[in-house]
Amino acid sequence: MKIYNTLSRRKEEFVSLEPGKVRMYVCGPTVYNFIHIGNARPIIIFDTVRRYFEYKGYEVNFVSNFTDIDDKIIKKAIEEGVDADTISKRYIEECKKDMEGLNVKPATRSPLATEEICGMLDMIQNLIASGHAYAAEDGTVYFRTSSFEGYGKLSHKNLEDLQSGFREIKVTGEDGKEDPTDFVLWKPKKEGEPYWESPWCEGRPGWHIECSVMSRKYLGEQIDIHAGGEDLIFPHHENEIAQSEAANGKEFAKYWMHNGFLNIDNKKMSKSLGNFFTVREISEKYDLQVLRFFMLSAHYRSPINFNADLMESSKNGLDRILTAVEKLKGLEASAKTDKLRDNEDKNAAQELVSKYEAAMDDDFNTADAVSAIFELVKLSNSTTNEDSSREYVTYLKETIEKLCDVLGIITEKDEEILDDEIEAMIAGRQQARKDKNFALADEIRGKLLEKGIVLEDTREGVKWKRI
Repeated sequence: MKIYNTLSRRKEEFVSLEPGKVRMYVCGPTVYNFIHIGNARPIIIFDTVRRYFEYKGYEVNFVSNFTDIDDKIIKKAIEEGVDADTISKRYIEECKKDMEGLNVKPATRSPLATEEICGMLDMIQNLIASGHAYAAEDGTVYFRTSSFEGYGKLSHKNLEDLQSGFREIKVTGEDGKEDPTDFVLWKPKKEGEPYWESPWCEGRPGWHIECSVMSRKYLGEQIDIHAGGEDLIFPHHENEIAQSEAANGKEFAKYWMHNGFLNIDNKKMSKSLGNFFTVREISEKYDLQVLRFFMLSAHYRSPINFNADLMESSKNGLDRILTAVEKLKGLEASAKTDKLRDNEDKNAAQELVSKYEAAMDDDFNTADAVSAIFELVKLSNSTTNEDSSREYVTYLKETIEKLCDVLGIITEKDEEILDDEIEAMIAGRQQARKDKNFALADEIRGKLLEKGIVLEDTREGVKWKRI
């Protein structure tokens, strides 16, 4: 199995630190709102990487954090007149709902930044004692980038060029820095902000330190894979390497994986352009399995373009697979013989499984892996009928299901909901609203949405339509 390592900028043969085991850390979201489809891409991609390692027989310790203290969280809390903890807890739960809809496996551990402050204080004190960090007069603690010889090795940026560039940008409140490239490990509180006690001031951690501490605590001082979006390469992951290797005295991660950006109609996703979509908004138009399938249609390192036409194409493609599996289930139930008479066809199917595995072994090329599944579907449709042996039909069904499961694709087709069932559920929702049981009313609306039914409350009453 080969992985493209951002650190070396080439594909490398994967060799785990411990035979049969993979230690993997993926940077999670900052929880101040619903996750958007750009957030969804790394969540889906690295869940798929994890699933393939497990398919290959590895035991995967998969850690992905939630950043639950941040300027954006505090800003949202002030806007709503609540505390930051209320905001972060709300959107952690909403994120988990979206991840469940995307069929993302729960991480082995999902640590919260606010629960790891003690570990951060310990690492910062260690870095100060070893000369890699220093405290300014106002209590801000900075990492001394000049003390770490390898700074810039992940992003392939030259420290002298960075220093020159940063000197041209005067940042307010950073007068205590020895050098413009030094970055924050701990910062003083502002009025009304949550804070923690520290030897330097009442304050809170910088963003970069949390992942180094969580990774070390739950995976050890060295890990196999560190992953995230390519926007994290610099400065976040670069800074993680510096502080982790300075603190631990050894290589932090063997392999660094980064997914490419997601664009909307060939433009960068932006609220100002009106092309910003949350996963929750997409779920109102499509089953989230379609979004997952779409994300896997391109190689993870390539940029991917999102638009309505491509989503419709993904929906149709996914339906082809689900329909093929449904047909195989029917043939399996009605097969007249168990004896295998389809050796050549089974051999052809096995060759396609090998093609699928070769694609995934080559830096997790899900686009080619999906193509191999489509070829299996085509083979299934052309070689199975009422006279096929049960063994061959079962083999095809279980093979397609297994390969789809590695990609996180559920092969169960939703049962068609009939018009009279819809009307009965709408009536139940209306009664729940009259009874002021709004939780039940929302639950019914959600169930209808899962079945592809959108409700619209109008002056003339409730209207519905199929997506």
